[in-house]
Parts: sequence; C-alpha cells; structure tokens
Amino acid sequence: MASPTAALRKPTFIKVDQLRPGTAGHTLIVKVVSTKLVLQKTRPDGAQVRSVRIAECVVGDDTGVIVFTARNDQVDLMKEGSTIILRNAKIDMFKGSMRLAVDKWGRVEVTEPGDFVVKEDNNLSLVEYELVNVVDE
Repeated sequence: MASPTAALRKPTFIKVDQLRPGTAGHTLIVKVVSTKLVLQKTRPDGAQVRSVRIAECVVGDDTGVIVFTARNDQVDLMKEGSTIILRNAKIDMFKGSMRLAVDKWGRVEVTEPGDFVVKEDNNLSLVEYELVNVVDE
C-alpha cells in the first residue's frame, strides 16, 4: 500500500523530437495522422478465442511524427485526426527504427483536439539506428 505522503507525480509531457531509442516512461500529446491495420487474427486461448489486432499509426505533434504500434483495444482509439494522450509510452526498436508503444503499464486516452499542426516532414521512424556494442578497455 502506498504511503499517504506519496503523491502522484505530475506527468511531464515531452515532444516527439525528444524521443530516443531504448527509453520509456514517456507522456505525450499527439495527433493521429494515419492508421493502418497490419495484423488481425484470432487464436484459441484455452476455452475462449482471443483476437489479436495490431495497427501501425503515424502520430505526431508540432516537432515531428513517429510510428505508434497500437494493439487490440488501442486500435479503436486511433482514429485519424483525433488527439491522444499516451501515458507511460516506451520506444521499441523495429528493424533499426524507433516505434512508440504503450504496453499494459501505460494508457492510451482520447482527449480534446490539440491546437497544433503536426510536423509531418520530421519522421523519427525513418531514422535508422545501428546497434553499436561498446567494449570497455
């Protein structure tokens, strides 16, 4: 149980262009630029049948855009033009590029329309990163 003095931290909102590979715990306000369903399948899971849906959504703010991987119920929220708050988002690496994702520890919520224009010509998911192993001498 949390102690009564431990107050919830106020979220620190960051901009898309501040995202870096291998980081987590981000809170962002983004607009959905586009959504594309990339996987939809059902699989038996014990007694019930579970459906798995994954969509790749381009989301962004006034500093840039990034691909957000939406899973299952998150897919329904990612409508083009809507403004979304991503809480506790993390950066996954996929084929050398950054993807934004929110797992079970985070939250995706629709909010009031943002009054910013998405900077679509700065796509962070198009930047390729190379894994470099640093050897200590």
